[in-house]
Amino acid sequence: MIKLTAKEEEVMEKIWQIGNCAPKDVLALYEEPKPHINTIATMFQMLEKKGYLTHEAKGRGYIYSPIVDQSDYGKSKFSSFVDRYFDHDYMKVVSTLVSDEKVSREELLQFLDELKSRL
Repeated sequence: MIKLTAKEEEVMEKIWQIGNCAPKDVLALYEEPKPHINTIATMFQMLEKKGYLTHEAKGRGYIYSPIVDQSDYGKSKFSSFVDRYFDHDYMKVVSTLVSDEKVSREELLQFLDELKSRL
């Protein structure tokens, strides 16, 4: 998956929220001061070039559809995060979550029980 800039990711998150849409639909989700419609349209073109969107003609414009699923993108981002900050070690992530009390011991044990039952 080609990496997105922060602004591209912001637009893509809005597209995932809406589903099939045009740049004006995404623009409507922004609070004031809104970016210019041409900026949003350019982002759509970049996202399409990077393989995140496809489009089809509708009337005088285009309707864009996401190609990349949001959860797949999230998994890819998470994998990059683990590689970069935890030296490719997922157990370090789990250990950090438990030691920082983001995940309780009980939650972890419950997860392990659920995992065992699936295997």
